[in-house]
Amino acid sequence: MGQLYKIGTVRDLAPGEGKVIEVDRHEIALFNVEGTFYALNNICPHRGGPLGEGFLEEGIVTCPWHGWKFDVTTGVSPKNPRAQVASFPVKVEGEDIYVELPE
Repeated sequence: MGQLYKIGTVRDLAPGEGKVIEVDRHEIALFNVEGTFYALNNICPHRGGPLGEGFLEEGIVTCPWHGWKFDVTTGVSPKNPRAQVASFPVKVEGEDIYVELPE
């Protein structure tokens, strides 16, 4: 089990949006998909683009730099299952959002 970090509140991110959060030396892309929150490593494996600044549609984020796509629920690319980014557990307690990162 990893370490839980508070990364915001449910009011900080509207449905259909993503944002970049830095926590404990990790750059996290946080997404709100219809009220459910997901966290991925923010760095696209293609060329290091910021996934948290990408376009989110139906649970798929598109990297703003070169268009690589990833399922925010798993971190796996729907186009190439060998391409993936780390996914981190997210927990919501009341209004607070927490992410679990490896120690």
